[in-house]
Amino acid sequence: MRNLAIAAALLLAGLVPTARAGELPATTPAQAGLSTQRIAAIGPLMEQYVKDGRLAGSVTLVARDGRVVALEAVGMRDRESASPMQPDSIFRIASQSKAIVSVAVLMLMDEGRLLLSDPLHKYFPEFRELQVAVPREDGGYDLVKANRPVTLRDLLTHTSGISYGYGPAAVEWRQAGIQGWYFADRDEPIAATVARMGALPLDAQPGERWVYGFGTDILGAVVEKASGQPLDRFLHTRIFEPLGMVDTQFYLPVEKAGRLAAVYAVNDGGLERAPDTGGPMGQGAYVDGPRKSLSGGAGLTSTAMDYARFLQMLLNGGELDGRRLLSRKTVELMTANHVGDRYEPGRGFGLGVSVLLDLGARGEPGSVGEFGWGGAYHSTYWVDPEEKLVVVHLTQTLPAGDVDDYGRLRALVYGAFSD
Repeated sequence: MRNLAIAAALLLAGLVPTARAGELPATTPAQAGLSTQRIAAIGPLMEQYVKDGRLAGSVTLVARDGRVVALEAVGMRDRESASPMQPDSIFRIASQSKAIVSVAVLMLMDEGRLLLSDPLHKYFPEFRELQVAVPREDGGYDLVKANRPVTLRDLLTHTSGISYGYGPAAVEWRQAGIQGWYFADRDEPIAATVARMGALPLDAQPGERWVYGFGTDILGAVVEKASGQPLDRFLHTRIFEPLGMVDTQFYLPVEKAGRLAAVYAVNDGGLERAPDTGGPMGQGAYVDGPRKSLSGGAGLTSTAMDYARFLQMLLNGGELDGRRLLSRKTVELMTANHVGDRYEPGRGFGLGVSVLLDLGARGEPGSVGEFGWGGAYHSTYWVDPEEKLVVVHLTQTLPAGDVDDYGRLRALVYGAFSD
């Protein structure tokens, strides 16, 4: 979809109006210090993935200095009904929910309503006496007492020792019915699920190592306790509404269901539509589900523009269009490395986001201080403060196999710098 080319032509003619509410303003690549030719290549690149049967469709947004230079919608939102992808198509953003809920926690910290050093058992007494599963050579495990309480900072940095339930004590997590990142079909409030987690073994001692898991789901329930509001209400009134994120929510209203992109799996024969079921490998229960479990770790749906506005707020130091959500110093804390070398070579982890520490160790174009993350449905984002850059790339592909669109998009974006 060549909406960017149209916008650029209008801009050059002096006809582009001020951005409407809920949008970032547009500009031309050249005015943003980027190569018009390289930015224009993003659409054809993504269209080739569609033609090759590796993606059904995608929406990609690139913004520099707060202005959109590319907004490319390619392929199909739903191949079976021949519905084309649109710039405002809605996506299951899965773990991209984590940054939003992490901001909610930090907003409460800014207001003095919680501390990152707070033990989790302050909000959920069920976590007061924790045990850690230590693997044995025979395949079993021993239970030992946790060395210290889990803190909110541990949860934000994924160093709590709480995984997605697949560690040494996986059998206990499975018997409790708590495994995996998908919550949309659960018929219980998130706080009830979190309370049941307190009786289950950790995978590691708190603070010992980086273990990806339920940390942000637990934090969503903490937000409810600390704020006195359901998580969806808090996010709507304190984040989505102030930022003009008009299409971000946990469960879709009926009137928006037709904009939800379908999920496809990559297999040897190309793309296969996921079944119309409520599980993680299906289309999910985001329209017709129980609408009870507000998964702060993986449950939100959104659009490229909505998510870009959220990221632009962070890039601006906590403010967008005169609405401040976080202090500048809190954004600095969020995007600092909190885990030393416990994550991976060249990258650390902050409060809900990964952080680039060493450009050479990573081996891809970018900037030290860049932060970002992605989602299970093959979506990704990154923010480069040094270059004042925001990139959002959304697809609905699970599993995605070895599709290399992330790397090639990154190469095109950084190859476009001309200033």
